[in-house]
Amino acid sequence: MERISRVRAGILLFLFFGVLCFYGWKMFDMQVLAANPAAASADTYTVMTRVRAARGEILDRNGNVLVTNRACYNLVFNNYVFDNSADKNESLLRLIQTCDEIGVVYDDHFPVSAQGPFTYEFEDLNAVWKDYFKIYLANRSLDSDISARLLMQELRRSYKIPEQWDDATARRVIGLRFELALRSGLTNLPSYTLTEDASEEELAAILELNIPGLSVETSTVREYTTEYAAHILGYVGPMSDEEWKVYKDQDYSMDAYVGKAGLEKAFEEYLHGTDGWLVQTIDTDGNVVAEHYTVTPQAGNNVELSIDLNIQQAAEEEMDRVIRDLQENGVNPNSKDGKDAQAGAVAAIDVKTGKILACASYPTYDLNDFFENYTKLEKQDNEPMFNRALLATYAPGSVYKMSMTIAGIDSGVITSNTQIEDKGLFTKYRGTALACLAWTQRRTTHGFVTASEALKYSCNYFFYVLGDTVSLDAIDSTAAGLGLGEPTGQELPEEIGRRANEQTKRELYSGSEGDWYKADQITAAIGQSENRFTPMQLCTYTAALANQGTRYKATFLNRVVSSNYRNLVFENTPTVLSQMQISNEAHAAYVDGMRAAVTGGTAYTAFGDYDIEVCAKTGTASHGSGGSDNGSFVCFAPMNDPQIAIAIYVEKAGQGGNLGKIARAMMDVYFAEDAPGSVDVFENCVG
Repeated sequence: MERISRVRAGILLFLFFGVLCFYGWKMFDMQVLAANPAAASADTYTVMTRVRAARGEILDRNGNVLVTNRACYNLVFNNYVFDNSADKNESLLRLIQTCDEIGVVYDDHFPVSAQGPFTYEFEDLNAVWKDYFKIYLANRSLDSDISARLLMQELRRSYKIPEQWDDATARRVIGLRFELALRSGLTNLPSYTLTEDASEEELAAILELNIPGLSVETSTVREYTTEYAAHILGYVGPMSDEEWKVYKDQDYSMDAYVGKAGLEKAFEEYLHGTDGWLVQTIDTDGNVVAEHYTVTPQAGNNVELSIDLNIQQAAEEEMDRVIRDLQENGVNPNSKDGKDAQAGAVAAIDVKTGKILACASYPTYDLNDFFENYTKLEKQDNEPMFNRALLATYAPGSVYKMSMTIAGIDSGVITSNTQIEDKGLFTKYRGTALACLAWTQRRTTHGFVTASEALKYSCNYFFYVLGDTVSLDAIDSTAAGLGLGEPTGQELPEEIGRRANEQTKRELYSGSEGDWYKADQITAAIGQSENRFTPMQLCTYTAALANQGTRYKATFLNRVVSSNYRNLVFENTPTVLSQMQISNEAHAAYVDGMRAAVTGGTAYTAFGDYDIEVCAKTGTASHGSGGSDNGSFVCFAPMNDPQIAIAIYVEKAGQGGNLGKIARAMMDVYFAEDAPGSVDVFENCVG
């Protein structure tokens, strides 16, 4: 019995040891062999694949997701499996023919012409791909100066391309073999992706071919959840040669997608994630035997904008409605003015922070089908892709007159009680006859008016006199202090514009045409001459007026949070760009004048019956390109505690009064929201 027990114990120990060895071997296989191709079996191959990290989302200030990621399917080659397959050329030819049939376009960086007689085509190839081509030639022991014709002959022979295939067919197959060869140890390029975001029909047609090594991988593609704010959101795309020079030192893969325009580009550092590295052990049939991450992919951070989608929507929809109405009906039934209205822009800003609440340009487009319609958009009238809010500069017209009011009072030339008689025609200088609008339209005048009354009725004569008597230095420094012709500080490319002064005119014109005359200064006082500002500058100018001279840096950014919305990465705080000392007297004069324009002046039709006290100013500006005058409109509210400032500009609108409808629609939304300011959708974030 004792002997039997010893035998049984021995058997149990043997079995236990066997199980232990089995699991030990599996652990070794998974952790050592999988990570070390030299130690792997001859029947397997270890590949390291870069896994693209998801890009961060973009949200508005209320937590509405504007840009996100959608799951997609890519067709990707496993080079090892393909290299170990038979009939490679025939497989690739079937693939090419199927792609042609279903309309799938794939990348081919082989720098040889598509048809014989063959020549090199390096024009569209960036420096990195040129280097890859040199590496390819060196690996095949070919001279770097080999002709394209001889290269094709050598590759046809080397790749055993059937002789009966024509040159064009051989070239296309060699193009794919070139892409795959570069990814078989010659470079650090990731696996070759035949096509991204393939449709179900494309997947079915291509996978049915059973091409060795070609499989489906899941990924993400950018998706826009709104049709609004196209000009500021921007888009992503593959890197250019110049972008690669910048991003390669930031551990970007060469095939990474980056922000190409708009806020996608401006906030690239936050939105772009950290790619991961996946190590896979694969057998000859393409089955994954083992895999593990050496670097886990980290999604990009989420960016909360200052934009309010509801205000943005109101701005775009109402601008579209107003411009279409002008095109159909004009400014009024008795006038053709405004029927040629064609394009415009609007901007709204938080007076107390400089955060941009809306920024729209008309005409616009939809980012969801932007690339499909790109050629059409390029040819469309009125340049729908042009961001007029930030890049178009216009003569401001009468909305400039608040700046002149401050310059006149704070330089001591007038007081808020000074009355100037409107005589209809300003004829002080020989050869000069500048008319007030009341005189032009009705042969009447405004009589004796103060600065506030001149703003109420937009009396040009009053400001001709100011332009004649206030020094150019006072006029220019006041406009600059209010942000006109100065950078706004926001994150997107913008035109700076220019102020009408001696230096500007010398830069614009040569010889005696560049001389500065009193007439230049007088017309500059009503927002003409060489004054040219963007709608965004007019908006920050209006906000500075509301703040009695405090000008905040304009910004599209509220804050940045981690991909899981739990950690606060960055919070934007208000920054003062400049502080202009505006006297209480001057401040009261232009505020009262802008309020009077609403209660009984040029802005009455827009806000005369509004529940909230709005201060506004209309403007009309000539432009010299024919047709109706341009129209401008600026406002802020409430009068005694300003929170929002708006600027609107429409090309050939005839006048600015009708544009107040756009501002009203935006303010309806703003003041209807429970609490102006950012809704704390990230309340669980920790610092």
